[in-house]
Amino acid sequence: MKKIITIQHTQSIHHTNGMVGSWTDWDLSDLGKEQAEKIGVNLSEELKGKDYRMYSSDLLRARNTAEIVGVHLGMEPIITEILRERNLGKAVGKSVQWLRANIECREKTVDDKMFSDAESRRDVWNRLMPFYQSIMADENENFILVSHGDTLSIFNAMWLGLDVEMLNHCDLFGMPGGVSCLKKNEDGKHIIRKLSDMSYLK
Repeated sequence: MKKIITIQHTQSIHHTNGMVGSWTDWDLSDLGKEQAEKIGVNLSEELKGKDYRMYSSDLLRARNTAEIVGVHLGMEPIITEILRERNLGKAVGKSVQWLRANIECREKTVDDKMFSDAESRRDVWNRLMPFYQSIMADENENFILVSHGDTLSIFNAMWLGLDVEMLNHCDLFGMPGGVSCLKKNEDGKHIIRKLSDMSYLK
């Protein structure tokens, strides 16, 4: 069996100041830090006595979420650029208002890019796929991944065996601080038992 817990980073400063997230290295807000503490406390009870390996995006808001949660779980996250949010090119470091006023392409398909130097969703899929394959082939059964909304939505589609083209028609998005539980059972079936469960913030 394989069990993967994903955590979408908690509230970031960019959620409160009207700026674009993407590859801009925003820290967590004070509330976001409190939320990460709560996730850590709740997961520590749930996962007591179980061995997990934790990976995190290297962007500060995800990394700090992972490090706070990791203290409660007694583990240090493995930091990787692969789990970064989608790169929005020219919009990195800009406001959401600037993005809306200057967008070069309205995204309708997985191949569209908001800006010429941005990543498409297919680009993120291709970036993520070798990592997905490596953890599925890993002899370790239990993983925790701390990442970002768009990246995790793509990971969810991979988990369900969807083709990248299906992202033109459907999506599996979560919320900041949402915890999802993915399980591969004895029959090899891929199940999402929880999707963006916000009860871990209580």
